[in-house]
Amino acid sequence: MADGSEWVKYVTERVVTYIETPKEERKQSRQEAKQLREPWLTRWFGLAPLGVKVWWDSRRRRRS
Repeated sequence: MADGSEWVKYVTERVVTYIETPKEERKQSRQEAKQLREPWLTRWFGLAPLGVKVWWDSRRRRRS
């Protein structure tokens, strides 16, 4: 990979694959990927925010 020819080949293959894929199929695959992704709070901070939220909600319920 001294001259970058492998990288150019890879990028070219990706671009050609993208262009040849129908627009509806690309849109559908993006929507499926979004649905499979975990919520942003969990992705960024792990399970700690979930634990704090559960604790806070139970604390609120006890007060009411």
